[in-house]
Amino acid sequence: MLPDLRIWLNHFEYHAQHPRCIPEDLPDVLTGRERALIARSIATFQLAAYSRGQTLLSTAQRLALRQDMPELTRIMELLVREERRHADLLREFMTDHCMRVKNHAPTVLAFRAIRKLAGFELYLHVLVTAELIGSVYYRALETATGSRRLKILCRTLVADELVHIGFESELLRDLRERRPAVSRVFMRIAHRAFFTGVAMTVWMAHRSILRRVGYDGRTFLSVCSAQYAFYLDLPRSIRERTNHRATPLA
Repeated sequence: MLPDLRIWLNHFEYHAQHPRCIPEDLPDVLTGRERALIARSIATFQLAAYSRGQTLLSTAQRLALRQDMPELTRIMELLVREERRHADLLREFMTDHCMRVKNHAPTVLAFRAIRKLAGFELYLHVLVTAELIGSVYYRALETATGSRRLKILCRTLVADELVHIGFESELLRDLRERRPAVSRVFMRIAHRAFFTGVAMTVWMAHRSILRRVGYDGRTFLSVCSAQYAFYLDLPRSIRERTNHRATPLA
């Protein structure tokens, strides 16, 4: 059974009208050493956030028509708008600290190529992969910096992206259940292998930041895999009990 899209639509419409804001009076000191550490890394994630868009909307619209889910297209429009806002917040921070904004990156170009070949379900697999690993990265970035503004920015991005992940993973699990058993097994194995490959690639590209907060390749992959298992493998009843006990992000 597909999730109640009306509930998700209400959430995204509310946050479109009341987006999370970064207070303007936050201390914004970034040392030269910190700037050198994070500049290239944060630029890649800024580009990735900005690049999510048109293909997602067109594939969502086709699925919405086939499955009679009129809310889905609007939800994806609002989700993409929120992702673009994340990109704008990162770009503003980078501009204020004289960081160069990227126009392309190998990992982002690879994601774009895969998405162009994919239908909506496969696109969601790519998107939730990026956001699951991104949530781990932004928590690491928050720890690696002394900039109060960047810390709050990272917390804001994680708070929004966890909601995206919740929606995307719920929709993916329900779409998966509509497939024959053999197809479900194949998709699960293929997506887990893809996820692991992307996590390893992110580790190699951003290891200077990740090492600073105590991650080696093995522990980073372990943390990312735990996030994957929680959202895409655990039974819903266990996730709901865990979420009920969890403390919301500030």
